[in-house]
Amino acid sequence: MSNTTPALSAAELLRWAWRQLTSMRTALMLLLLLAIAAVPGSVVPQEAINASALANWQDAHPKLTPIYDKIGLFHVYSSVWFGAVYVLLMISLVGCILPRCAVYWRALKLPPPATPKHLSRLPEHAKFSVEASTDEVLARAKAALKSYRIAQFDNSLGAQRGHLREAGNLVFHLSILIVLGGFAFGSLFGFKGGVVVVTGDGFSNAITQYDDFAPGPMFKPTDLEPFNFKLQKFNVEFITKGRSFGAARNFWADLAIVDKPGATPRVERLAVNHPLSVGSTDIFLIGHGYAPHITVRDGNGDIAYSGPSVFLPEGTDFRSFGVVKVPDAKPTQLGFEGEFYPTYAFTPERGAFTVFPDALDPAMSLLSYQGDLGLDDGRPQSVYVLDKSAMKPILKADGKPARLDLHPNDTVKLPDGLGTVTFDGLSRFVKLQISRTPGNWVALLGTIIGLIGLMGSLFVRPRRVWVRVQPDAETGHTLVEVGGLDRSSVSDLATEVDRIADALGREHT
Repeated sequence: MSNTTPALSAAELLRWAWRQLTSMRTALMLLLLLAIAAVPGSVVPQEAINASALANWQDAHPKLTPIYDKIGLFHVYSSVWFGAVYVLLMISLVGCILPRCAVYWRALKLPPPATPKHLSRLPEHAKFSVEASTDEVLARAKAALKSYRIAQFDNSLGAQRGHLREAGNLVFHLSILIVLGGFAFGSLFGFKGGVVVVTGDGFSNAITQYDDFAPGPMFKPTDLEPFNFKLQKFNVEFITKGRSFGAARNFWADLAIVDKPGATPRVERLAVNHPLSVGSTDIFLIGHGYAPHITVRDGNGDIAYSGPSVFLPEGTDFRSFGVVKVPDAKPTQLGFEGEFYPTYAFTPERGAFTVFPDALDPAMSLLSYQGDLGLDDGRPQSVYVLDKSAMKPILKADGKPARLDLHPNDTVKLPDGLGTVTFDGLSRFVKLQISRTPGNWVALLGTIIGLIGLMGSLFVRPRRVWVRVQPDAETGHTLVEVGGLDRSSVSDLATEVDRIADALGREHT
């Protein structure tokens, strides 16, 4: 006789897989897995959030970059594996909630259970005698239990309350679905973009104006609202004393916004944690830094480049790294990369550094290159990274690299008659995140519903109470028994049983 278990049919296998997927244990595991899957999105720079930080990270980790790119760590939230976990979680939650809703609906229509034979075995119990008749005691019991659902049996009453506790649990789990659905809706129909704007410059809400732009799969360019703004002023205050020396106390920007064609500009203040809304589009201030004004003249004496160049901060002291590309220089293209120091200092031990993040004594130190910038070969290239694969360092007469050290209004000549570089002045820039997430109100509604459901599941106490009466032939009185059962861990069941017993006429001796 064989003990081999017969193989499952296709239908049985599907039924088993569905039961496993829709179990509460699986839903909790998927929720935990989703949280773990979101961690790389916080640790690794994301292409849709900060393209410049991503470019710097990729430049610093050339071996890890192709691996991370292949498994989607640079765009975690739009990757296939993150979306798969998201969808499985939603399916699992639906499979958990719907059967429980059906069970709860049937339970709502059921009367309280019949009175147990031995009420004295319940956690709380009272037994006493009263002079009233059995009908009169049952009438008093109905009045005392008016907040309960009551069912009358032959010589007893059963009462229960607290059905809203399970409703609270269901509402809370339903709210998770609503929140996930809201985020999914926003991701499908919304967009998120980043742009760096220098003080005095403007921005129009068009795709070509963004430094990085991540649209949802259902987003259409026509969904962009036709507004524009100009960065009129940026202000930052740094702490000059105490343990927080050098930290930014606060910073804000004044934007002159035109929210529709032909409208009069209105000035709005944008600050950290205080975004601006233009229609359904939100503008967030997420960073700031310095943009030195640089003029490059080529070997012919012509201006090949002039304007502000954004240098990205590398730390809280705002020591910043930047790149200047001059493709129009003659006779050869020029490139520069180096660091900007807001308040310059130098020691033999540390080299060049900044002693304060405010621009009290700004200076730049640039390395110079000549050759082909690689802008015409069709490959995408970050404005914050200098491709030196087809370039060579510009050398001084002694064979050392030509390093350009400049303060405002300084002009330095390049070797071999290649031109000059002038540090004209300094502006500040702001890093803005501009986004539209139409599902935010859905997620907010889900959060509110979840809080309501959580309160119901925490504070509603499911409870059952029974009252049994029977005449005492010897005394002519009525024997009364009251028993209670409470399914919550924190209970005042004894007080409730005493209250009901007193209402039924129990005398205290």
